Amino acid sequence: MVTETGTAPIKVEKKLRYSGTDFWIKVRHAAKTAGRELIEKCLWLHYAARRPDTPAWAKATVYSALAYFILPTDTIPDFIPGGYVDDLAVIAGAVATLAGYIDQQVKDRARQRLAHWFD
Repeated sequence: MVTETGTAPIKVEKKLRYSGTDFWIKVRHAAKTAGRELIEKCLWLHYAARRPDTPAWAKATVYSALAYFILPTDTIPDFIPGGYVDDLAVIAGAVATLAGYIDQQVKDRARQRLAHWFD
C-alpha cells in the first residue's frame, strides 16, 4: 500500500515481553523517580504472580502489566516529567484485577523490599 505522499507506511512493532531480570533492573533504577506507590504496586504484582495458587490468566495479566512498566518508551516515555503516569494506570488496573491474590503475605514481602530502597 502506498500513501498520498507516495511512500509506503512503516510498520512499527513494540515487543512487549516480561523478563524477571529486566524487572529488577527497572525497579532498582526507577525506585526514586517512579515513587514508592508505583514500585510497591509492581512488587505486589510480582509476588502475587509467584504464588502457586495464582491462576495462569492472573499471571498473564501481571506479566503484561510489568512488561509495560519495563518498556522505556511506552505511551508516555518514562524519562520525561510525569512519564510514569501511564505506567501507574496500567499497574493499578492489574492490581484491581488481581486484588484477590494480593494478600497480606504479598504486601509484607513488598514492604520488606521497599524498606531497602526508601527507608
